Amino acid sequence: MSHDNSPIVNALNTILELELAGVVRYTHYSLMVFGYNRIPIVSWLRSQAAESLDHANKAGEIITHLGGHPSLSIGPLLETHNHDIGDILRESLAHETTALNAYKALLKIVGDSVMLEEYAREMIYQEELHLGEVDKMLRKPGDLAKFHD
Repeated sequence: MSHDNSPIVNALNTILELELAGVVRYTHYSLMVFGYNRIPIVSWLRSQAAESLDHANKAGEIITHLGGHPSLSIGPLLETHNHDIGDILRESLAHETTALNAYKALLKIVGDSVMLEEYAREMIYQEELHLGEVDKMLRKPGDLAKFHD
């Protein structure tokens, strides 16, 4: 029996689409970095693209495990044409917050599935760590307070 229309498969497809958008977003950003700090920033952005692909694969594998059909769509991609590192990081913060909220939404509906609960919790953990990393990159040197736009 197919579970394509189940709330859990729908939530996982949203995650899959967001993570695939992350692959495109971070790859694009990595191509648009210029200046003295280019090499480490490009390296970090490409590692984020690879991580997003890994997360998309995990979501897709769980969808098929549940008998669902993985979405062929991709999440929203907004091209702001702002390629300053600060702009890129602020856009990344917004995208990662959306992804975090998608994993939290999944956690709320997993029911008694330990597998889905563990998956959602692990991904929330990873997304929160990533958000913290981006937040720290947006702070001025020596600024201990969380970043505020």
